[in-house]
Amino acid sequence: MVSVPVILITLSKPGSTLDEKAYSKKMKDKNKKRIWIVWAICGLAVPFLNLNAQDELLDIMANELDREFAVLAKADPPAYYIDYRVNDLQGYEISSSFGSLMSSGSVHRRIGHVRVKVGDYKRDNTHEVDMYGGFGRVRSTLIPLDNDKDAVSYALWKATDAGYEGAVNSYERVLEKPDSSEVPDFSNEQVTLFSEQVLDVTGMMKVATWEKRIKELTAPFAEHDDITSAYASLYFSVDRKYFTSTEGSRLVQNAPGAYLIITADIRAADGDNIPIFKTYFAFSPQNLPSQEEMLKDVEGLIRTLKALKEAPLAEPYSGPAILAPEVAGVFFHEIFGHRIEGHRLRSQTDGQTFKEKVNQQVLDGSLSVISDPGLQTMGNRDLIGTYKYDDEGVKGQRVKVVDSGTLKSFLMSRSPLDDFKKSNGHGRAQAGLGPVSRQSNLIIETSKPVSEEELRVALREECKAQGKEYGYYFAEVTGGFTFTDRFTPNSFNITPTIVYRVFADGRPDELVRGVDLIGTPLAMFAEIAAAGDEPGTFTGICGAESGGVPVSATSPGLYVRRIETQKKMKKESGEKPLLNRPKAGKEN
Repeated sequence: MVSVPVILITLSKPGSTLDEKAYSKKMKDKNKKRIWIVWAICGLAVPFLNLNAQDELLDIMANELDREFAVLAKADPPAYYIDYRVNDLQGYEISSSFGSLMSSGSVHRRIGHVRVKVGDYKRDNTHEVDMYGGFGRVRSTLIPLDNDKDAVSYALWKATDAGYEGAVNSYERVLEKPDSSEVPDFSNEQVTLFSEQVLDVTGMMKVATWEKRIKELTAPFAEHDDITSAYASLYFSVDRKYFTSTEGSRLVQNAPGAYLIITADIRAADGDNIPIFKTYFAFSPQNLPSQEEMLKDVEGLIRTLKALKEAPLAEPYSGPAILAPEVAGVFFHEIFGHRIEGHRLRSQTDGQTFKEKVNQQVLDGSLSVISDPGLQTMGNRDLIGTYKYDDEGVKGQRVKVVDSGTLKSFLMSRSPLDDFKKSNGHGRAQAGLGPVSRQSNLIIETSKPVSEEELRVALREECKAQGKEYGYYFAEVTGGFTFTDRFTPNSFNITPTIVYRVFADGRPDELVRGVDLIGTPLAMFAEIAAAGDEPGTFTGICGAESGGVPVSATSPGLYVRRIETQKKMKKESGEKPLLNRPKAGKEN
C-alpha cells in the first residue's frame, strides 16, 4: 500500500494551498465553497474525484450527507455531527477437508454505518447517565453494489432517519440527568483527506493454483484413521473503507488480508476430542509461506496430534511457568491490552483497572508496551493490525502505553478522558458497528532479555523453592478471553493447545492436555520475573463491543513465578462414536 501526497486547491483562488486546519474551518462554515483535491503523481496533477471514477460511491455518500445535515442541523434538538462509513468487502474463499475441495467462491457486499450525534461536543447522546451506560445508537444497512445514486442515497437516508430518532431518544435521557463532568463526550480532531487506488482482488488471487494447494494441505490427514476432522481454508479479502463526515473528512483506504487456517482433531482414548490449529497471515496470497513449508507444518501437526492422543490429562495447578513468545502475546493482549482501551475507563460499569495509575509503575521496570498501527511487518511477518486511519477518520498513531514499567497513556478513540482529550487513532470497528478504542499491533519490549535456557533454569529453581515437582511450559495457544466489568470477577482465560511439564530434576519435558490458563490481571503482573530474547507474534481477530477487528501481539517469552490452571472443558461427551471414520482408499 502506497500513499501519495495531496494538495488542496480552492476554485476561487487557483494555485493557493490550504492546510487541513484551514480546510476544517472552511468546511464548518454553512456557506462553504466547494473544495477539490489534487493528486500529484510523477509531476502530473489529476483531479482526485475524476482520477478515482470507481470511487463514485464516496461522492454519493458526501452529497447525501450534506443534504441530510442541512436539515438535521436545524432540527430540534439539532444534530451537530454525522458520519457515514461504508465497508466494500470483496473476497474469495477456498476450503478443503481430507484432500477434497469443499468450497470455492467469491463474495462481494457493502455494509453501511451511520452515526448521528445530537447535542454538542461537550455533552451528547452518547453520555453515560447510569450504570447501564450511554446509548449512542448506531445504524447499519446494506448498500447497493452498483453505485446507483438513488438506491445508495435511499439506504443512507433511511439509516440516518432512524439514527437521528435513536440519538434524540438517548439525548433526552441525558438531559434528564445532568452531571458536572468536564470531560467532553466527543473530541475535536483534524480533518482528514486521503485516498488509495482500488486493488484488483481477482487479479491477486490465482484460484486454480490455490484450490490445488489447499487440497494438498489436508490430504495427509486422510492417511490417519484416528484423526476425526481436518480442514484448511484460505480467505483473501480487501475491505475498501469509505468514510465521510460533516466536519469535512473524506477517506478511502484498503485493508487487504490473506488468512490461511489449518485445523484438525484427534480423539483420545477417554473420548476427548483434541483440536490443533495453525494459522498464517499476509497482505496478499503471494506472500504466504511456500507450499513446502506449510506441508512440513502439516507433518508437525500430525505428529503433535498423535502425541496429544496419548498425553495425560493435567490436573489443576498453581506454580511457576514459562510462556512461549506467541502465548505471551495473547496473555498481554487479554489481561493488559483490553484494560488500556480508553473508552472503557469512561464507564461506571468497567473495573477501570488502570484509570488512576498513570505515571505509576504497573509492570516490571524492564518492560515497555507499545501500540503501533503504522507498523506493517515484524521480522518477516506481516502484521494484521495495520492501518493508516482508524474508523473515525483519525490517523493511527504509535502510542507508548508503558515506558520502563510506568503507565504513560491509553489507546484513545474520539471519546476523551480527563487527561487524554484527543484521539490517537485507535477508534476501530467491524463493518456495520460503531467504533470504540481498540488494540492494533501490540508490542512488548524488554530491556533485560535473557535466553530461553536461562528462563528454564529460573523455572526449575523456583519449582524447588516452592516444593513443586514440575512447572509448565505453554508452547502454543489458540486465543483467550477476559472480563473487565464490575458485574463479574476481573479474570482471564487463555486457551493453550500445546503444554509441557518441565521437571525440576531435569527429566525430559512431558506433553499434557486439557489445560486452561486462568487468573486475575494484577496478581499475574506482579509475578512476571523475566523476559526472553526472541520475540514472537500472534495474529488474530479480536471480538469486543465494536465487533471483530484484526490485531497482532508481539512479545518475548515470559517467566512467571506463579500461574494458575484449571481443567479444560471436554469437546465431546466422552463416548466414542459407534462407527469408525471411513478409511482412506480402503473398503469400509
